[in-house]
Amino acid sequence: MTDGIRSGQAYRTTLSAMMTSLALIFSYVEMLMPLNLGIPGIKLGLANLVVLMAIYRLGGGYGFAIDLARIFLSALLFGNVSAMLYSLAGGILSFAVMYLLYRTKLFSPIGVSLAGGVTHNIGQLTVAALVTETGKIFIYLPVLMTAGFVTGAILGVLAALIMKRMKWITAGSGDGTR
Repeated sequence: MTDGIRSGQAYRTTLSAMMTSLALIFSYVEMLMPLNLGIPGIKLGLANLVVLMAIYRLGGGYGFAIDLARIFLSALLFGNVSAMLYSLAGGILSFAVMYLLYRTKLFSPIGVSLAGGVTHNIGQLTVAALVTETGKIFIYLPVLMTAGFVTGAILGVLAALIMKRMKWITAGSGDGTR
């Protein structure tokens, strides 16, 4: 397959559909096997691995579309409106931060993912504070930020390894080009 075909509209649309499906599968698998550390809301966030890789391979528009499609489809198939609100808050905030950091070309996929993991939890905690009408819920912020840091690091390392293996990025390049 030539680079001309890999950059075409049909290729990007097909790849984004496959990545959306993969993100949805990851969300479902994570729902089946919850990470129970005694604190509600802590998850590995496997679907964010796909979103991160989409940003690097397809760009922000496709990455955002994949993120939104996964959130809405997950809520429709496996969740409810409440779950969708939390996911939207975390997903949109983490996407915005990851995309902005990616655009600076100052951060590796690991750094971008770390920031995404932390901000995802901040977004969800903000919605929880609005729903419960109390700021006391922010007492969980240090724990959730630590969890976001750890899961973000794990997913960032995985993304970097996968993208390097697939030759989506090269050493020192954060723009998805080869």
